[in-house]
Amino acid sequence: MTGFSALRGTSDGFSWAWDIRSVNAKGLDLRLRVPDWIEGLEVALRRDLGKALARGSVSLVLRVQREEEDGALVLNAAQLSAVLDAMNEVETQAMDRGISLAPSKASDLLALRGVLDTASSENDTKALSKAILAQFPTLLASFLQMRQSEGDALERVLNDQLTQIAALTQAAQAAALARRDDVAAQLRSNLARVLENADGADEARVAQELAMLAVKSDVMEELDRLRAHVDAAHDLMASTGPVGRKLDFLMQEFNREANTLCSKSQSVDLTRIGLDLKAVIDQLREQVQNVE
Repeated sequence: MTGFSALRGTSDGFSWAWDIRSVNAKGLDLRLRVPDWIEGLEVALRRDLGKALARGSVSLVLRVQREEEDGALVLNAAQLSAVLDAMNEVETQAMDRGISLAPSKASDLLALRGVLDTASSENDTKALSKAILAQFPTLLASFLQMRQSEGDALERVLNDQLTQIAALTQAAQAAALARRDDVAAQLRSNLARVLENADGADEARVAQELAMLAVKSDVMEELDRLRAHVDAAHDLMASTGPVGRKLDFLMQEFNREANTLCSKSQSVDLTRIGLDLKAVIDQLREQVQNVE
């Protein structure tokens, strides 16, 4: 979801600069800073961004400047009147206190902000908005291209981590098969101990407890689900369209199976593999946060 692009443009006495960037987020968060005096601009930009993006915290900044030298200067009568009224008040208070002020010159007044404005027609913002929006697809295409490049690099990282998970799952199966005889011997020992003290015990309850011990030591279902999750992740990344949220959910399932594997391990080797699995899954989960 990370990306950045910048662009500049000019049209009819105006110049502007774009800056768009995005970082990771669970949903789509659009933050636009555009001139509010250009009618309809923000609505149009927000609409186009919403169509092109599905996830990420996106910040778009547009700075527009009027090229003063290209426009005719006109006197802002209201602003000049306000300045003259203020000057009159200042001079009155100064005389009341016996303070003599130097005479003001017209050039001093014209230099004050707002006294002189650049002439503009009623259609300026419409023409400007049209010119700006005409350039926006170029900016957006550059931005999306960078996001795509980041996504291609991220896909290679994710595939590598999924390969590690698949290899660890295979190693876990080998370790589970290797400890099968030990588990069977442990169950036989437990059975003998139970039978020695089973006088008057409920046979159905004894059988149930033994069955639960057997289930708690069997990790094949967890390993099968881990393999299925790896296949599902590969399928999602091969599909078109946003898949970040689905991968987020899949990471929870990965972690659940790894936790169960560790709790059932009853073997140093299997526990070590389970912890390695949890470490890789956690790295995968962090990277998935970057996926749209």
